[in-house]
Amino acid sequence: MKIIVANTEKEFGELAFAEIKKVLDKNPACTLGLATGSTPIPLYDEMAKDHQQNGTSYKQVHSFNLDEYVGLPKEHPESYISFMTRNLFSRIDIDMRNVNIPNGLASDIPTECARYSDLLAHAQVDIQVLGIGGNGHIAFNEPNTPFDSTTHQVFLTQKTISDNARFFNGIDEVPKSALTMGIGEIFKAKKLLMLASGKNKADAVYRMIRGEITPSCPASILQNHPDVVVILDKDAAALLV
Repeated sequence: MKIIVANTEKEFGELAFAEIKKVLDKNPACTLGLATGSTPIPLYDEMAKDHQQNGTSYKQVHSFNLDEYVGLPKEHPESYISFMTRNLFSRIDIDMRNVNIPNGLASDIPTECARYSDLLAHAQVDIQVLGIGGNGHIAFNEPNTPFDSTTHQVFLTQKTISDNARFFNGIDEVPKSALTMGIGEIFKAKKLLMLASGKNKADAVYRMIRGEITPSCPASILQNHPDVVVILDKDAAALLV
């Protein structure tokens, strides 16, 4: 596990993008695993800037997103397809036919989970972007999710609902469940790129890197992956010194 601490938000995005660019340069038809939330926005800004200034192309790239809320209309600004379109997809030349995000509006949720799992089983994610929750979750895999889990519906904990309330007009608007890629599927990516920022992530980051490998901290499984880069800001890294 390689750990890098960024001094500024701009450096944070640049360091993260450098990891993505290595993969793109090696294989312009690579498969990217993408994440939502405020943490990867500096990365997506750098991807867009590089595309606009240097012409780096994503036309051959396929992507898989980690998760999507259940029951939130796609056009809602906080749906993850809206988030990704606004922050990345509309700013680069990716073919939207190559974009994969779980369908949180599916009429048959178990069938949708099986469909997404099957797609992942027949793909090889070259680099998976991850964030970490304050309770150590990755994607929406809450504490005590089995390490071999596949795509499934999650009923969110009150902490996760509270953490996400800042994106909505109130806590009552936050969806109560989501579809998420399983830990076992995340772990199959060739490379994992974990991004974390903020004081509220410091304890989870410490447990991820130096704690016991246990389902009570889902991110701790990253200790067993052969190729992990962790990029932190100073606040998230505060307990590592």
